[in-house]
Amino acid sequence: MRVTVVDTNVVLVANGQHADVSPECVKNCVLALQEIMRSGKLALDDGFLILREYQNKTLPNQGKRPGDAFVKWALNNLCNAKRVDKVTLLEHDERGFESFPKDTDLVNFDAPDRKFVAVSGAHLEKPSIAQATDSKWLNWDAALKRHGIEVSFLCKADIQRFHESKFGE
Repeated sequence: MRVTVVDTNVVLVANGQHADVSPECVKNCVLALQEIMRSGKLALDDGFLILREYQNKTLPNQGKRPGDAFVKWALNNLCNAKRVDKVTLLEHDERGFESFPKDTDLVNFDAPDRKFVAVSGAHLEKPSIAQATDSKWLNWDAALKRHGIEVSFLCKADIQRFHESKFGE
């Protein structure tokens, strides 16, 4: 069973909460979440940093949008070890988390996003991280790969467009 860490922006794009993305991007995010719910496994931190972020930005009790349904599924499966893996994240003064890679190319990595990388790094299987629209992750992809952490860019055309707009590259 494939294990995946899901960045919050995947959930938000699937919900239609990102106006600047293509229909293909929305579709890819919806399909990725549906695949995890159908036959995959979600990796989360046992302190619920990721899950709380999902909950703060969605309406899982209503469950009408695809991202909401995914968060509701995560909540319902939280204690089901066959569907959700929970890892412990240890705090680190400089990197935020012990399992966040020590790498000079990652020193400017967004602090709020370090939890996704840390969960992958702390997990025995080092699951890939599903990423939709945060174009800064393109800058960190090679460094993350050096540490065995793969990023699955679900919206390649959109993220490239955002990156060019933001960084001119």
